[in-house]
Amino acid sequence: MLKPMIFAALAAPLVLAAPVQAQATGDLAAVQRHLQSVTTMTADFSQTDRNGKVLTGVLTLKKPGKLRFQYEKGVPLLIVAEGGALTFIDYSVNQVQRWPIKNSPLGVLLDPTRDITRYAKLVPGDSRLVSVEANDPKHPEFGRITLVFAREASAPGGLMLQGWVALDSQNNRTTIRLSNQRFGGEVSDNTFRWNDPRTKKGRN
Repeated sequence: MLKPMIFAALAAPLVLAAPVQAQATGDLAAVQRHLQSVTTMTADFSQTDRNGKVLTGVLTLKKPGKLRFQYEKGVPLLIVAEGGALTFIDYSVNQVQRWPIKNSPLGVLLDPTRDITRYAKLVPGDSRLVSVEANDPKHPEFGRITLVFAREASAPGGLMLQGWVALDSQNNRTTIRLSNQRFGGEVSDNTFRWNDPRTKKGRN
């Protein structure tokens, strides 16, 4: 089954970070403000796997708890978050897999009440960026994910989510890059419905 590595990383629980310095605390607070201020977002995404293969599509987010990765035409994959679960659908083999998202990095993105300052670890680097890393050392098979934000005064909370990098347990890398981010638009709940290939034909 063709399965984006990003999916496994998104299902990984967040690590409780050690105390951080003042600047790090401020940056985590900025991430928290961004997450709390975003109610809906749509963006174009590109996904690059370890072999350099690129897939594109549209990401739609609605809080609380809803997200959809709609891949480009011809790619028989769909990822949807709704009802407390992250669902991966592969229409090429009529298979569906579901994981809870309550304690995942994706859960932090979707739940504005979560306190990211308690669960995230900052990654030092370019001062124009804020990078937040999550992994579970007790479950290395879940891999590692790093969310990347750019400092942008006009964006919600002064930060713009640029994408993320996921590493699986074999250090295979998948990179998601976002562009054309749009905030606050009307998003119907119907956007997050999907056809179950196990019970009927077709796809959304």
